[in-house]
Amino acid sequence: MHQLELSKAFTLMESGPVVLVTTHDGQKDNIMTISWTMVMDFTPVFAITTGQWNHSFAALRKHRECVIAIPTVDLLDKVIGIGMCSGADTDKFAKFKLTPVPAKLVRPPLIRECLANMECKVIDIVKKHNIVVLQAVAAYVDSERKEKRTVHAVGDGTFIVDGRKIDRKAMMAAKLPPGI
Repeated sequence: MHQLELSKAFTLMESGPVVLVTTHDGQKDNIMTISWTMVMDFTPVFAITTGQWNHSFAALRKHRECVIAIPTVDLLDKVIGIGMCSGADTDKFAKFKLTPVPAKLVRPPLIRECLANMECKVIDIVKKHNIVVLQAVAAYVDSERKEKRTVHAVGDGTFIVDGRKIDRKAMMAAKLPPGI
């Protein structure tokens, strides 16, 4: 083994998948790309990391709701493009030809082209670390979508694409919480 520069240690544990988060600021919808996500326990509670530098952060703080949309590998260039421009001066739905779909329980829209969408309410913001904690209130999956592989950011401009799924449910059955 060789020593890795400490500032690059996060690339060893970068989470995933990369998601798109829609917000509504009271006037318009926006989309941001987030690669720092976390599932919290076996509940529909999630965390994302963002902050003042991101145009959508003000909408998250003020309106306390969003949609987490999970794109697949065929959308990777759009996902990167969304992350490289600001919603302050760009209609990202129009620019990247994505279809907003009205959500049922929150104002920000779902994204039709994504594999899955989760309507969420902000339940906490941990200011010290720019962590936004979200409670999912509805979830949708497009089971007819052919492409199902998600992408995971390594953090250095490269990505890992999900491969085949390996089933070990029987082996873990005694340890999984009910309903998993």
